Amino acid sequence: MTSTPRALLRTAAFAHAAAWLFALAGLSAVPAARAQDDAMVPIAIPAQPDAIELGTGALPGAGTAESWHRQYERVFARNVTVATLTPFLPDPAKATGTAVIVAPGGGFRTLSMENEGWDVARALADRGVAAFVLKYRLNQTPADMDAFAQSMREMFAGGPPRRPDPAEAIAGLGPQIADARAAFALVRARADEWGVDPQRIGMVGFSAGAMLTMATTLAGEEAKPAFIANIYGPLAPVAVPADAPPLFIALAADDGLFANSGFGLVESWRAAKRPVEFHFYEQGGHGFGMYPKTTTSTGWFDAYVRWLAMHGLLDRDGRATAAAD
Repeated sequence: MTSTPRALLRTAAFAHAAAWLFALAGLSAVPAARAQDDAMVPIAIPAQPDAIELGTGALPGAGTAESWHRQYERVFARNVTVATLTPFLPDPAKATGTAVIVAPGGGFRTLSMENEGWDVARALADRGVAAFVLKYRLNQTPADMDAFAQSMREMFAGGPPRRPDPAEAIAGLGPQIADARAAFALVRARADEWGVDPQRIGMVGFSAGAMLTMATTLAGEEAKPAFIANIYGPLAPVAVPADAPPLFIALAADDGLFANSGFGLVESWRAAKRPVEFHFYEQGGHGFGMYPKTTTSTGWFDAYVRWLAMHGLLDRDGRATAAAD
């Protein structure tokens, strides 16, 4: 899939919405006790010896190099211009053959590589699921950390964005969808090497990564995830394909971005008679991910694993369509 620099921010409304994704994640991702850790501190780019370049090329028009920072005791990437995929493979003795591509969030301006990426992948691998963290290309932001923080404040000062419709959102995600497609192609090409069943590759995304997961499902052409999870992403109604995969959703009722816009996505999947499971937690905010919290939202991962098991995805001979047949 080709793209132009203009495609990165096809509409101002979508750019504004993406910025709010990041800003609200920062406001409510962790308990108040960690408020002192909310400062963004630049760090050296960590070693990523297992990261594999996806071959989708450099971000068109990008002039700012990749950089990383620490916030809330976790690490984040910015200005990603070259997409990579990092495997987290299970012990062969308990490998199930199921695989999940993990898409962190961050408003398409940053990536929560630890809380919504590596930590998720390690937990999946421990359950016998091969996990692959997708570091997808991002919209460019100021190289200087203070300038970046100021740009976020200015975006945030504009007030809540108009919620873009799914078609509008997908139109602005050309490079990111191309990265997701390449990730699925790579995992299928090396399925034998990695002990993966090519028919049992799913995707889980967080916030903006959930947007990308839905876009990959609806417009990713040959990617065709076998099962998907939308973790605190938008729930706007969509046109559901006849062969839409089973869908798992988790959202907190006090999510400042997506909790008050209805549950159209759930209703769309149900109307299409496709499998969907929805967990609506009383508390948790936006961006809870793998952070341990006192709220029941912390249980989303265990619920997700039980859902995978219900669909036969934790059995060596399970089928991704088990619950849909």
